[in-house]
Amino acid sequence: MLRYLPVLLSLALTVYCVVDAIQTDESAVRNLPKMAWVLIVLLFPVIGPISWLVAGRPEKQVGPVSQQRRRRAQQQRERDARRPRGPDDDPDFLKGL
Repeated sequence: MLRYLPVLLSLALTVYCVVDAIQTDESAVRNLPKMAWVLIVLLFPVIGPISWLVAGRPEKQVGPVSQQRRRRAQQQRERDARRPRGPDDDPDFLKGL
């Protein structure tokens, strides 16, 4: 059983990294396009997943910077929700018809 452990760990790491790369937003991926990372992870069993984790995966922002970004993103979503999406959603436009 122990002789299969490196193979199982490599397989688990590869599966994790492929799923992570596929689920990551295209704009957040670093250094290469998303599909290139998926191919690298699949073609190079140990080096590919480690490369994804080090150089391709989005960096996690911790602390006040990420809180500010989250707050700004929430404010932007609220502004977008208040804006009319088209002429038929704009009450002022409909009054003029």
